[in-house]
Amino acid sequence: MAIGVFDSGVGGLTVHRAMVDRLPTADLIYLADQANAPYGGRPGEQIVDLTRAGCERLFDQGCDLVILACNTASAIALRRLQQTWLPGYRKTKGRALNILGIIVPTIEAATGLPWEHEAERRGDKVEHLDVLGVFSTPGTAASRVYEIEIDKRRQDVAVFSEPCPNLARMIEEGAPEADLKAAVDGHVTALSKRIGRMPDRAILGCTHYEIIAGLFRAALPPGTPLIHQPGATADAIGRYLERHPEYDPGASGLRRFLTTGKPGPQNGHVTTFWGGPLSFDGV
Repeated sequence: MAIGVFDSGVGGLTVHRAMVDRLPTADLIYLADQANAPYGGRPGEQIVDLTRAGCERLFDQGCDLVILACNTASAIALRRLQQTWLPGYRKTKGRALNILGIIVPTIEAATGLPWEHEAERRGDKVEHLDVLGVFSTPGTAASRVYEIEIDKRRQDVAVFSEPCPNLARMIEEGAPEADLKAAVDGHVTALSKRIGRMPDRAILGCTHYEIIAGLFRAALPPGTPLIHQPGATADAIGRYLERHPEYDPGASGLRRFLTTGKPGPQNGHVTTFWGGPLSFDGV
């Protein structure tokens, strides 16, 4: 069997690469829904339907476990699919299947606490707030998933999200670096004005943004820690597989890259990130 990695486009390649590093012998099948990318500005029901279709494709390709390497899909579709669609689909397929997202491991990394932990509410005044900036798609920002879930666990962390409406599309379409830099600089400035200062830490809350993480580092004050979703996700999946031997990740080191969009080589930003040309097959 295999592990599926699903994203609306090329951003999930950052998670795929971290999975390769963490699980080098696992069989991995990547699916980009480039025909419908990006997801961040779409209505919620569309996101649920598109995510379900992507998961079905990966299960049909032989995957037992699908990782939603997309914050928007994880924030809006994951719980719905786990609770209302997946149980019946498992029975139809007659085998163990599951879908996991990237938000839980990201929040664990941001808080330093397990997902199950919930803070005891006290009336004590918080002496020092750790200001955490989240750069994300409008869909993820509107869900307020980071604000809600981090507040449950840490009263001393204040979360501010900055929606970046066109940034994932620009990366997907291979926009010039100067245009990407201007967009990133603008979003960092907008967030800092809303907070009243620069954030102490930041989450790149869209996996596309990891491809241009260097531009965020340059726009933020030197040394600002970035919480990297790909590594946190890969480590969490590795631990999950140790606890759940019913999900077979395979052992041949298979790597397949699929797209619902135009097959063939990806753009220069992907080539630079990947360290060489990368081509997708059509589905």
